[in-house]
Amino acid sequence: MNLLKIALLQIAPCETLEENLEKGVRYCRKAKENGADIALFPEMWSNGYRISGRPFEEWKAEAVSVDSEFVGTFGRLAKELRMAVGITLLEKYNPAPRNTLVLFDRLGEQKLVYAKVHTCDFDVERHLTPGGDFYVTALDTACGEVKTGAMICYDREFPESARILMLKGAELILVPNACPMEINRLSQLRARAYENMMAIATCNYPETVPDCNGGSSVFDGMAYLPHLPDSRDTCILQAGKNEGIYIASLDLEQLRRYRENEVFGNAYRHPEQYGLLTDTKIEKPFIRKDCRR
Repeated sequence: MNLLKIALLQIAPCETLEENLEKGVRYCRKAKENGADIALFPEMWSNGYRISGRPFEEWKAEAVSVDSEFVGTFGRLAKELRMAVGITLLEKYNPAPRNTLVLFDRLGEQKLVYAKVHTCDFDVERHLTPGGDFYVTALDTACGEVKTGAMICYDREFPESARILMLKGAELILVPNACPMEINRLSQLRARAYENMMAIATCNYPETVPDCNGGSSVFDGMAYLPHLPDSRDTCILQAGKNEGIYIASLDLEQLRRYRENEVFGNAYRHPEQYGLLTDTKIEKPFIRKDCRR
């Protein structure tokens, strides 16, 4: 059985970049001690998503680059621990910072730099630079290569995000998060996993962080298995509210067999009928007039 152990670091941030670095390293080591193959941080760990209620110029100054010592430390740590690490940051970028995930494989190689595409432009994230694409990489793990992509928080609310990643071959999506994980958002994650036959691992902050409540989760996307008479719950991990490391074991061999035989994902799509989804010339309902884009 090829079990990939995914550690969700549901931990509260500190006051400074240096403290977050130290705590992040400490929890990565704990995750490895517990057998993790991948460790994932919550959204914007470098400054703990402390951008609400503060002047833009103040938190903009906290941005760090992808090639900073902060990010590089986690790359070296991934190599030392032989464990993939998904570290998140407020990324220094022009003309404005980005909300970013950097994914290192167990050899310490940088495999993915993903910036949040669907920034929350109805709130403070309107000051951020959105990402321009979705990416999938072959992530080297102790279980072999796993085709891995990423979404960040609000990306989850757009079916297109996960759909594009599925079409690019993703088996696993990593989702850093910083908001309350209530029934509707959890249902979105469940649906994205089910309809694309992929695993989705989401790491949130614990309830001690404002506007967060824990609830980190992993959905394996496999609704029907041969030995079961009916559909099954695809949630294989649901964290509580408290700070901690929550580890899920994903059966990759089972997931791959499922994707070869089931009817979801790309099996019976009719993309020739979906042109309206990308037609920017047609007036569509429910478009906020005050949105930046």
